[in-house]
Amino acid sequence: MSVNQREFGRRKLLNEIRRQQRVPRIVLSELTGISRATVTTITAELLREGLIEEVSSDSEAKDSKRGRPKVDLKIRGAARLIAGAKISNKTVSLVLLDFEGVQLADHEADLETAVLPAAEMAQVLAGLVETLAQKVGLSRQDVAGFGLGIAGVVDAPRGFVHWSPSLTSRNVQFGDVLEQVLGIPVFLDNDANLVAMAEKSFGLGQGHNDFIVVTIESGVGMGIVINDEIYRGTRGCGAEFGHTKVQLEGALCRCGQRGCLEAYVADYALTREAMQASGEAAERQVEDILRTAKNGDAVAASIVTRAGRMFAMGLANIVNIFDPELIILAGEQMQASHLYAEEVIEGMRKLIVQVDKAPPEVVVHKWGNLMWARGAAAYALENVSENALVELADNAA
Repeated sequence: MSVNQREFGRRKLLNEIRRQQRVPRIVLSELTGISRATVTTITAELLREGLIEEVSSDSEAKDSKRGRPKVDLKIRGAARLIAGAKISNKTVSLVLLDFEGVQLADHEADLETAVLPAAEMAQVLAGLVETLAQKVGLSRQDVAGFGLGIAGVVDAPRGFVHWSPSLTSRNVQFGDVLEQVLGIPVFLDNDANLVAMAEKSFGLGQGHNDFIVVTIESGVGMGIVINDEIYRGTRGCGAEFGHTKVQLEGALCRCGQRGCLEAYVADYALTREAMQASGEAAERQVEDILRTAKNGDAVAASIVTRAGRMFAMGLANIVNIFDPELIILAGEQMQASHLYAEEVIEGMRKLIVQVDKAPPEVVVHKWGNLMWARGAAAYALENVSENALVELADNAA
């Protein structure tokens, strides 16, 4: 077997063991199409490296020929420790997973300010990862990888942040900054992509190869899954739903451009319009705007209705371009009921190309920041697994 074939076999078998959770060698061979002899050889390597382990089979039957108990293979949870985090407006949420993907601990902390220089944000995150690891009696140095979801335009393979509302500077090699401060491998991506990762790994996207996640928080984001893979675009700038243009020379967006969808539907857009309408300097809270709109306030109702119509148009554009099987509206706050109300979804249906087939299913998935952090950890887990296989190949060379 060539080196490339051996590496491919290791990757395929480790991924299949993770997918099956526990599986006998003979079944592993049937599922992957890899010969029993090769499965035996490669799984022996994975066992020696401590990446997988043998456990008693659910079946108590004995192997009639050898008289030995049947065993299954499973991922060894203690092999690696993975942390994931999500930066929100003024909070950071973190989770700690083992190599099997089991959550061991979580932590949430407030930020003193919503925007920080990259170096300061890295110091904050390093301290929080240390606190997280200490919850299971370990330290930051015991963590094999750290996944981070951050809002903005992110080139994930490079760990490069073109722009983020959480950082004071543009064009920051934030992954490198984080690795220098944390001292562990860092895997960085747009937070909406990591929501899609979470939905794919353990959420409503399970069993779907093609779906779209639209995130609704202080801003609007999108994650696209095509052929079971996250789509990021050639520059890492794909799926920027909140920055699609809905009005030429329109409202100013926090990204610096005008006419973005986010500039009409995000929290800050609603509060800005309310301030302009009232002429008051004090910023109204979104909760207050939504409440007064429901209570019949004409100005508030006009602001909320317009946001819903803009959002419906944006969703219709997504459907007309991608024609997805499923759209998941996900978010930590999901207070924005005006954006996922039935009349908004119906507005989307009226704006899409009409054919003799049902429109895409639209589902709402309300979840907390810890689930976003789990998406970041799932992303890191994929990369840590790949790094472990590279180490194994180097050791075997």
